[in-house]
Amino acid sequence: MPVTDVEQDLDNLTLTITADFAAPVARVWQVYADPRQLEKIWGPPGYPATVVDHDLRPGGRTNYYMTGPEGEKYAGYWQVTAVDPPRSFSFADGFSDEDFTPNPELPVSANVFTFVEHDGGTRATYVSTYESADALQKVLEMGVVEGASSAIGQIDDLLAS
Repeated sequence: MPVTDVEQDLDNLTLTITADFAAPVARVWQVYADPRQLEKIWGPPGYPATVVDHDLRPGGRTNYYMTGPEGEKYAGYWQVTAVDPPRSFSFADGFSDEDFTPNPELPVSANVFTFVEHDGGTRATYVSTYESADALQKVLEMGVVEGASSAIGQIDDLLAS
């Protein structure tokens, strides 16, 4: 499992996940830049993602849905705010309905994903910041730590293929 640390900071409204990969930064970047590779890791096991649109540039948007074991669909989006290939990108991540209209009833997080060389591979740091402690608590109760950790855990197999 590549996840090496998970920190929940209710005071600063952040969830930070750190993971190490035995691959160069440019290769890990490609996992997020290529929608077909992103589909293999964005949803946790058992909830594969389908990326409908993927525009990884400032102002761009990614629309996706995850399909559950019973065929149920969970849609979401990224609104990309900054990109510095292959080092980092930032985006708002939110839930949406099936036509990708944002769902205001569910939390939106501001995310910064960074990739740096570390011990001959890559250290990825995933920081999600929420609008309130209630919003962070809600996604924690929804299983975001387990879901994100298991999704990130799929990256090693993709990098090895």
